Amino acid sequence: MRIYQIVVSIFAGILLWGCSQKEYRELPQYTIEQFLNTTTLFGSSFSPDEQRILFTSDRSGVFNAYTIAVEGGEPQQLTFSDSTSFIAISFFPNDNRILLRSDNNGDEIWHIFLREEDGSIRDLTPYPGARALFFRWSRDEQSFFFTSNKRDSRYMDIYEMDLNTFQPVMVYQNDEGFLLGAISNNERYLAFTKPITTHNTELYLYDRQNRQLKYLSPHEGDVKYFPVTFSVDSRQLYYLTDEGSEFTYLRRYDISNGQTETVEKADWDILYAYFSHKGRYRVLGVNNDARTEIRIYDTETGKPVNLPRLPNADISSVHISKSEKLMTFYVNGSRSPNNLFVFDLETRRYKKLTESLNPEIDPDNLVDARVVRYPSFDGLKIPALLYKPHQIKPGEKAPAIVWVHGGPGGQSRIRYSALIQFLVNHGYVVLAVNNRGSSGYGKTFYKLDDLKHGEDDLMDCVTAKNFLASTGFTDTSRVAILGGSYGGYMVLAALTFRPTAFAAGVDLFGISNWVRTLKSIPPWWEAYREALYQEMGDPEKDEEYLYSISPLFHAENIRRPLLVLQGANDPRVLKTESDEIVEAVRKNGVPVEYILFEDEGHGFRKKENQIKGYKAILQFLEKYLKTGAGKTLSQENTSDE
Repeated sequence: MRIYQIVVSIFAGILLWGCSQKEYRELPQYTIEQFLNTTTLFGSSFSPDEQRILFTSDRSGVFNAYTIAVEGGEPQQLTFSDSTSFIAISFFPNDNRILLRSDNNGDEIWHIFLREEDGSIRDLTPYPGARALFFRWSRDEQSFFFTSNKRDSRYMDIYEMDLNTFQPVMVYQNDEGFLLGAISNNERYLAFTKPITTHNTELYLYDRQNRQLKYLSPHEGDVKYFPVTFSVDSRQLYYLTDEGSEFTYLRRYDISNGQTETVEKADWDILYAYFSHKGRYRVLGVNNDARTEIRIYDTETGKPVNLPRLPNADISSVHISKSEKLMTFYVNGSRSPNNLFVFDLETRRYKKLTESLNPEIDPDNLVDARVVRYPSFDGLKIPALLYKPHQIKPGEKAPAIVWVHGGPGGQSRIRYSALIQFLVNHGYVVLAVNNRGSSGYGKTFYKLDDLKHGEDDLMDCVTAKNFLASTGFTDTSRVAILGGSYGGYMVLAALTFRPTAFAAGVDLFGISNWVRTLKSIPPWWEAYREALYQEMGDPEKDEEYLYSISPLFHAENIRRPLLVLQGANDPRVLKTESDEIVEAVRKNGVPVEYILFEDEGHGFRKKENQIKGYKAILQFLEKYLKTGAGKTLSQENTSDE
């Protein structure tokens, strides 16, 4: 069986190689400054008169709030921070004030801010050490709902803030560790989910009028439930579930009689669903094999709305105006960073409002991701995204990077990545692996790494080299592994537990000591604590197991060069995780480089930091995969052991 799988994999690689030879061409190499001169933008909110759109952009080098006219034109900057980011939330329902959120340089202690029409900004939730997250506007537009852990750092209570007094009133004291999913338009009902494990959740409906909490999801085994919206008339609750299915689908619960029925299923996970303001349109997002598929239905006719067809890109982040006449959406693809569009639902005409890609970069010189699948060590098919540089000559073999997403339970998706395109542009094959335990491929696949982290999921990354070899254009003696967060852990695990499988490793804020990490999770993750323990292990009960999979305690095995990047304010993966693994590797006499960003958290938001970090990644890879040092390494054993 194994020989057959390898032959099939090699044959597939030959076909892929043959099809791709005509793509060879010389092209310019762009600098990271050119790539990051591309603008990142997201979010949208219509002004009350529906003449302008509010969004977030890092055009200034730091995320700030901007508006742009529906008819197009130059964006107007509304906030001017040069340090911590301001993220746009929404216009007020009936005037041009806006809500923002911001933390302290990545510490994730979010607060809600008000920007007045004169440009002044004030904190509406100045609770020391507490988070506050906007949820939605009230239907009467006189208040908004938000969640905060100011009462108890472990739990997010629900509050309502009056727009005249800006004094919050607690709506629900959350002592159960619930996660708020939806609030009905009549404000009578709150819908919650409660995590039991990563794969098992419960669904609850709270009646504010009767102060009754109703359990809606009696079930056996592992089933997930998550409320997403209520019908406009507040009579039905819509929720996602994977009950009896590999994938999540949409159901609805009738509050008056307790009856449930399935609304829509897909061959993949339905990610979300919601209604437009008046209920004319129902919007769904589907995770279709690592790319987002948007479905919009006209509830009056039951027919789907035909969306624009745009080459080499997907529509995402749909937002419909209150009048239901206009719709914003973003277009994104491997070669296309987010661009904001507006669509007239009556005339079916659309307009592109932004041009995010640096005009110095020709999108034809960038590379589309290809969805591939390869057999792992046990025959399990592993999905991945392959990026092949245009400039690989026929018969030539290039160095490669196995890219590992965060999580656990994340997914590499077909979206623009400045870092991936930068590395591919400089001649590196990139294979973004969706190892077992990744989301998006059914609940059976998702469970496969539970209490096996750093083991079977790591072998999925190691055996990715077999697929890379089968392409014919990859030099498997020059393959590095790169990842962030959980992916950073996988990098450290690879260098520790399969010490000669990869020529080098790049760890972005990865976990090195699971015992400490699981004991020091942020207090506001209390609702997820037990679920996380069920998947990863309990640091009190399973300390020996967690010790065995923690690279820090086995760092003497590391032989390959390592680059580590870390944010000093990271609340999820503490700075000490990187400090200690770097110190341990240095004791081995192994080359290790360490870059600490004092003004970043879990991920790097500021362009100047991204430039520094991404440039360092390329220089590190050039040194150890392309130059003399890399050649020396390539002569050593680089088997998967």
